[in-house]
Amino acid sequence: MISEVFWSGLTTTLVSFILAMGSQCYKSKCKEVSFCCIKIIRDTTAEEEFDIQQPRNPIQSQNGL
Repeated sequence: MISEVFWSGLTTTLVSFILAMGSQCYKSKCKEVSFCCIKIIRDTTAEEEFDIQQPRNPIQSQNGL
């Protein structure tokens, strides 16, 4: 019998793995990716410009604190 703790841990691990892989795929900046029947073509220059425009530290100080 497998407890709820096991399923909770397994689910958390799988979701974390999927998010980490998504992050790595975004950082890779490959222009074209194909997997089985799926083919993805990205505009990496537009993504790079978007990344540059985003602030590096979104937390801003309030009233000099």
